[in-house]
Amino acid sequence: MAGIQAGRVAIVTGATANIGKLFATALAADGANVVVHYNSPERDGEAKNVVAELEAAGVEAISHQGDLTDNVEITRLVDATIARFGRWDILVNTAGIIVRKPLGETTEAEYDASFAINAKIPYFLMAEAFTKMADNGRIINIITTQVAVTAATYSAYAGSKAPVEHFTKAFAKEIGPRGVTVNCIAPGPQKTSFLYGAETKETLAWLAGQTISGQLGDPVDVVPVMRFLAAPDARWVTAQTVFVNGGMIAPIN
Repeated sequence: MAGIQAGRVAIVTGATANIGKLFATALAADGANVVVHYNSPERDGEAKNVVAELEAAGVEAISHQGDLTDNVEITRLVDATIARFGRWDILVNTAGIIVRKPLGETTEAEYDASFAINAKIPYFLMAEAFTKMADNGRIINIITTQVAVTAATYSAYAGSKAPVEHFTKAFAKEIGPRGVTVNCIAPGPQKTSFLYGAETKETLAWLAGQTISGQLGDPVDVVPVMRFLAAPDARWVTAQTVFVNGGMIAPIN
């Protein structure tokens, strides 16, 4: 299939729903072959449907299930990708978890899960990329606008996403000599099941009110930024965080 990503291979974590699925679809539309990662075996059917949709777009795609909080599974994902396609060019880390409660009420288990999913997974996927990603690759980590605002009850979520911004900057310097770029996208609140599952009607209205338009974002609003950062000619953009949040960067309470 022709396109700016033709011949390249992308891994998208959490790719069966919401923003992950949109990213996988967009990369396929640009010609990339895609590995659709998902965590829970209960999403087998969804993963197969996504693969079928991507293949209908004219690219090759496979699904891969694994709990990436286990480093063995991270290595298995990357090795399966290279075994199938012979190369690996793009990584988009979208897998995440929201814990929305006061710090004083957050349990140790919730803290550990937040850091295992939001921070550990991208860290060790990047570690795999250091030796296994092709030259001139692209790494995009999805964090959150909450890393730049003052908001109660997001300590575990924002706190476990914030390290990824620093991992990104350091790793961009380390892997950059091979032409690989590493960037973050920090979305604002979006109309997804990921957000709805952590919020109430009242907090959703409050979040919408913090944007310039007074509306929650749509996941499709983030896709053009991802496509740009993943593009082969975006070689001069690295170690950056791009906020896609409708102007919601002022401190909020």
